[in-house]
Amino acid sequence: MRTALEIVFWLSCALIAWTQVGYAAALAVVVRVLPRPAARQEPTHWPELSLIIAAHDEQVVIAAKVANALGLDYPRERLQVIVACDGCTDATAPRAREAGADLVLELPRSGKIRAQDAAVQQARGAIVAFSDANAQWQPDAARALVGAFEDSRVGYACGQVSFVRASASPAGEDAGAPNQEGVYWRYELAVRALESRLSSITAGNGAIYATRRESYMVVDPIMGHDLSLPFNTVKRGLRAVYVPGARATEKMVPSLAGEFARKRRMMSHTWPIVLRGGMLSPRGYPPGYALMILSHRVLRYGTAALHVVALAANVALVALDWGPRPLYVITLALQLALLLAAALAGLLPVRPLLIARYYVLTTSSLAAGLWDWLRHGTDATWEAAEGTR
Repeated sequence: MRTALEIVFWLSCALIAWTQVGYAAALAVVVRVLPRPAARQEPTHWPELSLIIAAHDEQVVIAAKVANALGLDYPRERLQVIVACDGCTDATAPRAREAGADLVLELPRSGKIRAQDAAVQQARGAIVAFSDANAQWQPDAARALVGAFEDSRVGYACGQVSFVRASASPAGEDAGAPNQEGVYWRYELAVRALESRLSSITAGNGAIYATRRESYMVVDPIMGHDLSLPFNTVKRGLRAVYVPGARATEKMVPSLAGEFARKRRMMSHTWPIVLRGGMLSPRGYPPGYALMILSHRVLRYGTAALHVVALAANVALVALDWGPRPLYVITLALQLALLLAAALAGLLPVRPLLIARYYVLTTSSLAAGLWDWLRHGTDATWEAAEGTR
């Protein structure tokens, strides 16, 4: 009994440590040993580019978004800006037209994915790029993103999105802010860069990404592009790359409660992809990429369960031993300290406690999203996250 508990405990701890820290460290070592050139970030020609903006009731930001798109350093005659209005009940469509969008589609409410599908059918570009209505691209972002497709093996490319607070200050500068998403996101982008150098990325983002027109995939409307497209691109024998030179910004959810709700909603869309959307099937994966998917996606999404198992096994090891080994008392104290730090962050908003609170709540959102999906399914439609417009 004791041996079994010890195996369960240490295996759970090892898997948590691997997916959170060890995997990134291993990638860094492999990149140093087997260096590969970064993806090209400047095109040698100008393929026609269709930039698609899916929008639901975005009248507040849509004009600024269209202006941002039209201001990109990309030949205007080679750029098509499409706004796909997903059942908008406000002035999104007329404001997009007034701002100069080349094509505005007024569609019935079917969700972001179906709006994007409809826009791709109308797109004339050899490259189709996608962005959120509240995301602002840097002037050279389109050039950098399109440059990745100079490599004929690349089928999907995503850029770098940085989160800013409502004050427009970089998220990482406000150490006392409730939401510490910026800390996590900088780490995630570093891991993504390593994955891209070695093979392909395991996930993208909705603010700035693109595919070849012929590589675009129609997926289940509840399964977002961020996770579905990269691994499916790899299964088709192409690469999915990260282009840090293609930069965009988005407003961060200001509160941690709002961030928890956002990630919970995202995970209710993620779990269907993991469990029935083909991610778990190794068919089509190169061996190294299969390990990446397991390490960075499957184990990361299972972290909440691993923490519960580790805590339960640790409590049992201490409770069932009449003379508790100091090691298990220490490991239990460390786990409880993490929970206590998260609880204290509301009273004492200093960065270490806020990071602990962010970690605990966002890890909990992984399980909450699974619960939501299993209990009542996932709706294909969406609403803007709190404070991001």
